Amino acid sequence: MPRLKMIVAYDGTDFFGFQRQPDRRTVQGVLEEAISRICGRPVQVVGAGRTDAGVHARGQVCHFDASHPMPPDRWALVLNRVLPRDVVVRSVEEAPPHFHARKDACWKTYRYLIDTRPVPDVFTRRFRLHFPLSLDVEAMRRAAAHLEGTHDFTSFSSARSPVENRVRTIHRCRVERDGPLFSVEVIGNGFLYNMVRIIAGTLLEVGRGKRLPEAIPDMIRARDRAVAGKTLPPEGLTMVEVGYAPWKER
Repeated sequence: MPRLKMIVAYDGTDFFGFQRQPDRRTVQGVLEEAISRICGRPVQVVGAGRTDAGVHARGQVCHFDASHPMPPDRWALVLNRVLPRDVVVRSVEEAPPHFHARKDACWKTYRYLIDTRPVPDVFTRRFRLHFPLSLDVEAMRRAAAHLEGTHDFTSFSSARSPVENRVRTIHRCRVERDGPLFSVEVIGNGFLYNMVRIIAGTLLEVGRGKRLPEAIPDMIRARDRAVAGKTLPPEGLTMVEVGYAPWKER
């Protein structure tokens, strides 16, 4: 059976995350149901990352082993006819037999969007945090620079995370502004539970003047969840891209 690699986008609002859960609507469950119907047998889908409930994706990468003889370039067309409207398969291609969407990933890009307009946009509010207060983008940028590099990110991980090794490498952490819209983009070799949402929450507090940019190194060294900012809601977060070659600055 050929191993197929697909890039998937989804609106995570009405999902209980990516990973399959009993009696819950999940992205993995929806994909497996559609592919299994086409193949006439149960098929397992493996994703590059397990996005949480309410988190979106533009570039989630998955793999599965296809028992149906359909050519790879037909799979996206057929799947998009049967998948619900909040999931889209952007592309499908044949992968090497041992390709693994999660284990072979070298880096991932996440982006958190914050809309500071007084009134939320009804057409985009599912994909942005509405925060109608001013933010100091330069202070946020200075703080973000301190997060780059290899660190123990315990302070920026949920206290409920069962992971023991919390050392991760952040290749890039950038804050951009386009009028009232702020974006926090984080590229790293891996992420802890709620890590990007906590980073974004901490940078938001810096932008409001509640924390100093220069306090970030002390937060990292503390390895204590209590010293960092709040965990922002999931709707502003999107998995943008997954890379399978070593990271190079663009």
